[in-house]
Amino acid sequence: RAPALAGCIDWRRMDDEFLIQCPYCGEEVEVHLEPDLEGALVQGCEVCCNLWLLRLSGAAGARRVEVARADGSD
Repeated sequence: RAPALAGCIDWRRMDDEFLIQCPYCGEEVEVHLEPDLEGALVQGCEVCCNLWLLRLSGAAGARRVEVARADGSD
């Protein structure tokens, strides 16, 4: 697997599968995001259960997901 990029930004594997590095525990977690989702959403880490704020941008083939702590304590 390729490493997650610095700054808690994921790398794109397929149009709907992303590898996210948790901003709390640092674990890499694979996340499925439907192709029609856009904007921001909150999701929990499967490892430590802390909540993330995910920001989705781009279109099919060039989607990007930025992740931050949902509690704003970056």
